[in-house]
Amino acid sequence: MKIGIIGTGNMGTILIEALIDGKAVSPSSMVITNRTKTKAMMLKDKYKNIRVGENAAEVASQSDLVFICVKPLDVFPILKEINPHLGTRKCIISITSPIDTNQLEAKTACSVARVIPSITNRALAGVSLITYGEHCSENWKTKVESLFAKISVPVTIDEKITRVASDIVSCGPAFFTYLLQRFILAAVKATEIDQETATVMASEMIVGLGELIKQGHYTLPSLQEKVCVKGGITGEGIKVMEDELGDLFEHVFQTTHAKFNEDLEKVNLQFNKH
Repeated sequence: MKIGIIGTGNMGTILIEALIDGKAVSPSSMVITNRTKTKAMMLKDKYKNIRVGENAAEVASQSDLVFICVKPLDVFPILKEINPHLGTRKCIISITSPIDTNQLEAKTACSVARVIPSITNRALAGVSLITYGEHCSENWKTKVESLFAKISVPVTIDEKITRVASDIVSCGPAFFTYLLQRFILAAVKATEIDQETATVMASEMIVGLGELIKQGHYTLPSLQEKVCVKGGITGEGIKVMEDELGDLFEHVFQTTHAKFNEDLEKVNLQFNKH
């Protein structure tokens, strides 16, 4: 199977590196391109057998499965450019949440899916969110599932939970990294610990926490209960967090959904106009 990647920005690059490092595909089976060719050539320097196409149309013509890894408002122009090279036996995958599978299917005759990856996939971990088009063939569903099982836990989702699922899986690492960094800086500011030491400790704590959950030793509530000794120091810290966090995360989800709706309006206007 020949894999094409159109767009080698942050997520496109992560996808390429994860698929190759996870042995889901070989570099020689991939052809990639990017508007700024330098980014694509950097990947060729790393994986010698990757081919770099001149443009999106060339990539689509040489691929069975085509990933469109560009910004939401760039998807439609790319789709228009590559559509003559998309036969019914091929499949395209968009990785951007505001573009739904119905919109993609309305513009092409091939099988269609949307996959929202996560930066955690780079470590061959975390979840990838999959939504298949109504007319996506069973053969392609099996192939896509198999591909992403090598680099993640693939989870098929309904369109209606796209944004919140993406917030948890794809935005979550940025949200919790921000909280962890604030945790570290607060420790440095309030005590005599230095930032380097605090960073090592906090990072290793997060890795260990992930392992506890992954190995099934505790659920999230039971883990908190184990650490929080009644009348102890951890419990006092939790009380502060309960008081000061308030509706923080509710506001986060409200804000991301508001921005998502803005993006949807722009994308819908673009797709419906042509």
